Amino acid sequence: MSNAPRLEAAKRDWGHDETGCTVLHIDMDAFYASLEVARHPELKGKPVIIGTGQRSVVSAASYEARRYGINSAMPASRARQLCPNGVFLPVDMAYYRMMSHRIMHEVFLTITDRFEQVSVDEGYMDVSAALLAWKRPSAIGAWIRREVAERFHVTCSVGIACNKLVAKMASTNAKPNGMLLIPAAKSAEFVQMMPLRGIPGIGPSLERRLNDWGIHSVAELAQCDVVTLTRATGSPAAAQGLWAASHGLDSREITPVREEKSIGSEETLMTDTRDMRQVCALLRSACDDVASSLRRRGLVARTVTVKLRFADLSYQTRSHTMERPVDCASALYPECVRQLCIMLGLPATAGPLTRLPKEIRLAGMSASGLSEAVSTAVQPSLDDVLEETNAPGNETQSARLRGAEQALDAVRRKFGRHAASFGA
Repeated sequence: MSNAPRLEAAKRDWGHDETGCTVLHIDMDAFYASLEVARHPELKGKPVIIGTGQRSVVSAASYEARRYGINSAMPASRARQLCPNGVFLPVDMAYYRMMSHRIMHEVFLTITDRFEQVSVDEGYMDVSAALLAWKRPSAIGAWIRREVAERFHVTCSVGIACNKLVAKMASTNAKPNGMLLIPAAKSAEFVQMMPLRGIPGIGPSLERRLNDWGIHSVAELAQCDVVTLTRATGSPAAAQGLWAASHGLDSREITPVREEKSIGSEETLMTDTRDMRQVCALLRSACDDVASSLRRRGLVARTVTVKLRFADLSYQTRSHTMERPVDCASALYPECVRQLCIMLGLPATAGPLTRLPKEIRLAGMSASGLSEAVSTAVQPSLDDVLEETNAPGNETQSARLRGAEQALDAVRRKFGRHAASFGA
C-alpha cells in the first residue's frame, strides 16, 4: 500500500512517442484488500482494512477505506475510529504470496524473463526483446492489465518510461487501475512537476533537510547543483542521486534475480511492557523463527539487527556484525540481548528481573549479510578448538545446540510449525 503523493495533473496525455520506453513498472492496486474482495465478492464497494486487533497496524486498505483517511502503518485502533463501519480482516500472508506468485508467473513472466520483483505486489519489466513480437510497450501494458483483471479479479497500474525511476513514478500517478506513458523526452518535465516526496527515497527527514535549504519541490531541486546538494544532505552520493532524479535520470538496470538481503521476525505485545522477560521472550521466539528459516534455505547470516517499537510508536534499531556467520538461534539470541541492553542503556549483566527504562510495544530481529551455507567458510574460534579437543566425542557445545535445533526442525516439518519450541 503506497502512501506516495499523486498529482491529478500528472494523469494527462504526455504524448505517444514510445521510442526507448522499454521499462514497465507494474504495481498492484490495494493488493491485500483487493485479493480479499476477490475471494469475498460480497465485500465489493465496502471499506476493507487489513489489520485486526487493538495492538496491530493497518497493512492495507481498499480505496473505499482510504477515503476515510486510513493509510498503511496506521494503528488499527485509529482506523476503527476513522471508519467504524469498516470491514477489518486479519493478514493472510500465505494467501497473498501465493496469489502474487501466480500473477507474476502466469502473466508477467510470459512476456519476458527480464522481470525484477521488488515486493509481493510490484516489479519492473524490461520489454526490449519482447517488442519484436509486441511492437509497442503500451500494448504489453494494456494486455497485462486486462489479463490480471480477467484472471484474478484484481487490478494493477502500469507506468511506462525509459528508466526505472520515471516508470515507478508514472505507475504511482496512474493509480488506481490506470496506465501512464512518459516519453523519454518528457521525463524531466514529468518529474519536475512533482512534490519532493514524489521521488522514491525522499522521506520526511530528507524532505525537512531540503526544506531548510529552501527546496520545496522537485523543480527547485533541479535548479541546485551537486555541490549545494552535498552541503544540504551531507552526502556526496545522496546529492548525486538527487540531482539525477530531479532531471529524470536513472542508470539502474533491471536485475531479474534479486538476492535476499535479510530475514526477520517481529511481534507486537498485547500490552506495552517494561518487563525484560517478556521482551526477551519475543526476541528468543524471533531468533528461533529466523534461524529455522536460514537453515531451511541453506543460508547463514553475519549481521543481526534488533528492532524495538515504543509505546509512542517511535522505533529504534541496532545492528551488529558477528565474527562468524551463523544459522542457529543459540548464537543469534545472546547477541540480540546484548544489542537490546546497549539500545536501552542497560548494563551487560542486566538480568530477567530488570525493569526497562521505556515501555516496549513491539520487539523483533532480523539477520542479514546472508550467504550460501555450503560455500561459506567458517573459521572456528580458539574456544571452539580448545573445547573440541577436551570434549567427549570432540563435539562442541555450539555443535550440540545446532543439532538440537535441527532436530526441532524435523519435528516441526512432521507435526507443524507450532508443534514444539525452545523455552525463553
